[in-house]
Amino acid sequence: MLSYAVYSEAGGVGKTTLSANLAVAHARAGLDVLVVPLDPQDGDLSYLFDVDDDRANTDTDTLVHHLVGRATDDFTELVRTVEHGVDIIPEHNRLEDLGEALRKEQEARSDFGESFPMWTQLQRVLREANVNKHYDVLIVDPPASSGPHLYNALDATRNLVLPLEPSGKGQASVSGLDDLVTNLEEQLEINIGVLAAVPNRFKGTRDQDSIIEEIETQGFDVPAILRDRTSLLEGCWRKKCSAFTYVREHRDRRREYELETLEKFDRLARHLEAQGDIEAPAPPEAGSLEREDVEVRA
Repeated sequence: MLSYAVYSEAGGVGKTTLSANLAVAHARAGLDVLVVPLDPQDGDLSYLFDVDDDRANTDTDTLVHHLVGRATDDFTELVRTVEHGVDIIPEHNRLEDLGEALRKEQEARSDFGESFPMWTQLQRVLREANVNKHYDVLIVDPPASSGPHLYNALDATRNLVLPLEPSGKGQASVSGLDDLVTNLEEQLEINIGVLAAVPNRFKGTRDQDSIIEEIETQGFDVPAILRDRTSLLEGCWRKKCSAFTYVREHRDRRREYELETLEKFDRLARHLEAQGDIEAPAPPEAGSLEREDVEVRA
């Protein structure tokens, strides 16, 4: 199974939209995809895929219940299926207090001489649910801040996809990419692979070219560079769908530059699949919307 977290310590770099469109790019190639968003703030992946209706329901079973060993239902009951057959575990407001919930459970277990490592609980839940047997791709979308959400995401996936903004504002993040990964590895005592760095909102300036060159000099793969497509991505949020669905269903005509963006999402997905030694059974022509979407394998 290919597993990765889409993460940036800087906000506003398109992390969530990248997660959504990669999930769809994998799925429309015939792969079974599970997305686990862990960002507790509104305007998140659950909202983008329009499955945000239950996040304030205090009576429902949630991922947090499973993480602290207090599930009231089967793991499969957490899963919702959205466009292109992508499966997602919608965010719930309980994620805001995940750190406190994990800490309390750790203290309660300690009173009985039991171990409860706080940063490995997502991995445990996914393993017990046999996620690796049911899915080809796992994508986790943690918040930008450090803490239990990020640490559980990294322990469960062991791989990163790093969206970044090649600008003066994002320069510090770019310069510190290697240190970021090293520090996370040391803190969690695991090895973390970086599958790709993905520059976003690229406008073709000399300064941006220099920043991307710096990224590659640090040894990170840059398989795709996403140009500034504000109108397209704002449309996705407005209509609550991926870029693939937005272009196909909500544009009155096809725009070549938007099809180019879809092509880059597809090619990036193929690159990540190759990194995970996964071959998609029915990859479409990159960026193509001309054929019916393939059915996800059972």
